[in-house]
Amino acid sequence: MSDTSLIRDALSRRNLLRQAGAAGLATFAAPAWAQSMIDLGLPGGPGEREITTAFPQKGAMVLQRARPPLLETPFEVFDKGVFTPNDRFFVRWHWSAIPTSIDVDTYRINVHGHVDKPLSLSLKELMAMPRIEYAAVNQCSGNSRGFFQPRVAGGEWGNGGMGNARWTGVRLKDVLDRAGVKAGAVQVRFNGLDDPPVKESPDFMKSLAIDHARDGEVMIAFAMNGQPLPLLNGFPVRVIVPGWYATYWMKMLNDVEVLDSPDTNFWMKTAYTIPDTPHANMKPGQTGLSMVPINRMVPRSFITNVKAGETLPAGKPASVRGIAFGGDTGVKRVDLSVDGGKTWHATRLGKDEGKWSFRRWETRFTPKAKGGAVLMVRCTSTTGEVQPTEANWNPAGFMRNVIESTPITVA
Repeated sequence: MSDTSLIRDALSRRNLLRQAGAAGLATFAAPAWAQSMIDLGLPGGPGEREITTAFPQKGAMVLQRARPPLLETPFEVFDKGVFTPNDRFFVRWHWSAIPTSIDVDTYRINVHGHVDKPLSLSLKELMAMPRIEYAAVNQCSGNSRGFFQPRVAGGEWGNGGMGNARWTGVRLKDVLDRAGVKAGAVQVRFNGLDDPPVKESPDFMKSLAIDHARDGEVMIAFAMNGQPLPLLNGFPVRVIVPGWYATYWMKMLNDVEVLDSPDTNFWMKTAYTIPDTPHANMKPGQTGLSMVPINRMVPRSFITNVKAGETLPAGKPASVRGIAFGGDTGVKRVDLSVDGGKTWHATRLGKDEGKWSFRRWETRFTPKAKGGAVLMVRCTSTTGEVQPTEANWNPAGFMRNVIESTPITVA
């Protein structure tokens, strides 16, 4: 899509969003109707979830929660390519008061705080600035939380609380430079158009260190996969923090504040914190650990074309493929084990779409001995970080990246 048509499409979508507003309100207010059911195989159970198409601009999604929306990407979607379609991209909101329509003519991003010149940018002004584009994985901090044992509180995601897109937007640095960041600035805080249901609840805001915010990589995006953002994925613009968990990727961004002292709001000081330990790991009931805000992602890899419990014929070559990402850096290699981790062999990597993107891997093997077998896949990042053999645990259910196992039957 050309720049001109992208802008025209984005600015004309206010009519679409107004039309979707009534349906959206109804969807947020009541449980969506199921088309079918899926079992996510969560060890703590129950793993059954509805598959719904009731949400605006979304195809079939796993319904984790209706209000505020928590929609998981069905895992088979990840076998179709490294870029997750916009209408199947996962959704996660913290508060239920979400705008169901956006008037792009009056929409503004306010830039203020410890700056020389406060700004009020329209969407047209933002989209007229020099732009950048890159691929990056957007992953919920609690993706795969449903597999934690002992079980923890929170949305019981399977492995579909993630997606990969090619994002288009402008550098946050360029916006900050236009406002003029004053000496002594320490953080940049983001806020969006969603609101708490009651005024006593803490407004959802997130902050980045000033050097990170100005590194030229953090983006204010208005398009994903060549199209304007879907409403539920943050239309008209959202923050993109490549290599970091989705909690920082503020949706429906309307406020950028430069701070001259550390941000102590609830969502930075209390929520979204992890133990300052290797793999954010601790023992259930353990106390006295230093806690820090969650930050960079870690390597992960998945088999996408073979499901747990599937039967493969003995003596016949089988193709195994999947996706991997290096966390906050690229994928160096992906290894597969067909004997439960006793031996490993390198797979063939697909096209490199950039260091923050999913990367396809594929290999073939011939199952021999009949009976049970376990396939395992392991990613090594370009910085040498390898997925762990044992799952981490923390009370928030964050940052799971244990080597995935897929039990099969050879017959």
